[in-house]
Amino acid sequence: MHVPIFDIEGGTTAVAGELARVGVAAEEAGVSWLSFMDHYFQIEPTGLPAESPMLEGYTTLGFLAAHTSTVELGLLVTGVTYRHPGLLAKIVTTLDVLSGGRAALGVGAAWYEREHRGLGVPFPPVAERFERLEETLRICAQMWDTANDGPFEGKHYQLAETLCSPQPIHRPRVLIGGGGERKTLRLVAQYGDACNLFGSSPEDVAHKLDVLRRHCDDLGRDYDAISKTITANNPRPEPATRDEFVRAMADYAKLGVQTVIITPTTGTPAAWIDGMAPAVAQLAQLG
Repeated sequence: MHVPIFDIEGGTTAVAGELARVGVAAEEAGVSWLSFMDHYFQIEPTGLPAESPMLEGYTTLGFLAAHTSTVELGLLVTGVTYRHPGLLAKIVTTLDVLSGGRAALGVGAAWYEREHRGLGVPFPPVAERFERLEETLRICAQMWDTANDGPFEGKHYQLAETLCSPQPIHRPRVLIGGGGERKTLRLVAQYGDACNLFGSSPEDVAHKLDVLRRHCDDLGRDYDAISKTITANNPRPEPATRDEFVRAMADYAKLGVQTVIITPTTGTPAAWIDGMAPAVAQLAQLG
């Protein structure tokens, strides 16, 4: 489950209570993943204007950590430009410790220029953002390496010490979002534990996974060691179309996709999750 909308029925004072109910609903449904977006402003693909409510992602995950006990928690995905990578590793570590070892690091190259300009956050060209993404992946790996708290010297980041105490309870799973064939999927092959692709069609996903496999072969990485996830959006599932959605996912399961992420887009996401809950057991039978 991925919750992108905070325009909650009842207004701002109802947000915290509804998100607590989201955590309960997700775990009662048996879902394995619960995420939010990492944005400063709301994004247009949700169908809402930038002025619509948007919460800071890691604060929100910290709140959910106290209202859940089993589900993996992450952002889909953190833009590499939003936080210095040493701080990012520390934030994710804190989430992991306080959630009992349930944090994931979802990360990508960032894209939403308006929010950067709006809040005065530097938005470098795309090539530099990918350079920063690779350095961030290396820094996080070093921060979570108990045998190496030494310096990091990169083109964009220089850290005198990569000290991270306490260490995570479980090393956070690194999920890299995006399907760019030349850069993003190469980074997945080299550094990622999981990828996230848009579920545009089984044919498109099959092609992306073939590209990922070739990158793995070039780098000597075990392709099967990388978890494959998709975000279902073609069409976006709803409780009323739940059975059709499950049938459509069978074609993705045949490709080796292990997780499908779905997005409630109503002002009552907990009720939406309740309505989709029977699909969880049905999807598990596809695996």
